[in-house]
Amino acid sequence: MLYKNWLAAGVLISAIAPAAPSFAAEIKFLCFQNGNECDVLEEIAKGYEEESGHTVITEKVGYEVVRDQLENQLQTGAAPDVARVNNLGGLNQYYLDLTPHVDADYFNQNFKAVLPWYRRPGGEDMGIYGWQMELTVTGPYVNVTMFDDAGVEMPGEGATWEDWAAALMEVKETLGLDAGLAMDRTAHRWAGPAFSYGAKFFDESGTPILVDDGFRSFAETFVGWHENGLMPVEGWPAGSGTQYQNAAPLFLSGKVAMHMSGSWMINNYASNIKDFEWRAVPAPCGPGGCGAMPGGSGLVAFKSTANPEAAAGFVAYMAREENAAKYAAGTKSITAHEGLLAKGVDYGATEPAVSAALSTFSTSIAKAAETAPQGFTFQGYSKNFVIYGIVPDYITKAIVGEISLDDALAAIDADVAAKIAE
Repeated sequence: MLYKNWLAAGVLISAIAPAAPSFAAEIKFLCFQNGNECDVLEEIAKGYEEESGHTVITEKVGYEVVRDQLENQLQTGAAPDVARVNNLGGLNQYYLDLTPHVDADYFNQNFKAVLPWYRRPGGEDMGIYGWQMELTVTGPYVNVTMFDDAGVEMPGEGATWEDWAAALMEVKETLGLDAGLAMDRTAHRWAGPAFSYGAKFFDESGTPILVDDGFRSFAETFVGWHENGLMPVEGWPAGSGTQYQNAAPLFLSGKVAMHMSGSWMINNYASNIKDFEWRAVPAPCGPGGCGAMPGGSGLVAFKSTANPEAAAGFVAYMAREENAAKYAAGTKSITAHEGLLAKGVDYGATEPAVSAALSTFSTSIAKAAETAPQGFTFQGYSKNFVIYGIVPDYITKAIVGEISLDDALAAIDADVAAKIAE
């Protein structure tokens, strides 16, 4: 992408870090990687090192490490200075307020829609706590080759989950697959289809209610998909408790024809799928609209850092427009930078499937904002990770017959109420 020489024009376009200090700090950066995100960030960070004199030590880990271990590190004083996180509001108590160290006007102008996701609930907190690296949204990927081989027509724009389930079952039976549809084991992926079935997740006062008619309807459908063999035993039934389980291996290996995941998998699938044609498809619809769950990860600094100016400066540097553009282009992700969204990101030469997927998911975000806005509320809810674990725990028990679905739904409501009251 070509950039105008704004500096020559005397116009401030980036979040400027403080002047380089007289000492060199070492910034420890914990980064979880789904595809190549940390590799891209590490490359961009070289510019910060050169400009500031500080050193950034990047530790690349799996998502589970950040999800399951980071808060314990923060509680025991063993935390990194900076981390890539996606439990945005849930870790707010540990964040360094970047406001004194960055150009607050720049952040408020270009990230105003997502800054509230990082803040304490109640609306009084106006701090700046992180850089939203990308916008993600849940949605399905399909194995186009399987549909072609089975002679089954893929449902089009506006198709329902029932339409897709019928088509996937036909592909499964025609090709002799063990299953047709796999979904990551987390309520984050489960939420989008539940929204489509009419689940609201919150009452009018903003209190989580979860089990309404729409939630129950999708829960019944979801358990039924396991009973009739549409979904695999290696998926949700193979997990227990709050355990997260990624279904990507089932899709990559050709065991299923659809993976219900999200936009963050684009680069992974573009790099690793060689034996079949894949495609991202629009979020299926239902009586509640075309539900999808928005989200994304962020770069945050922690209060416990011994070098707050250097840590905040690193976040500010990465959030600059030119660096946000490099990150989006390098990771094939949808930027959260509103200025870049308006101008467009130059992704360079990309495969047709990648370009189409970026377009599909961008449209899904816009549709979800209109038809299922509760997803944006859920993403900013400070205790959403509690719900992410509780739902798969009890729904799985219903799937495997350990308890009835009615008992599972009652337990979900009771547990959520107890956890959010803590």
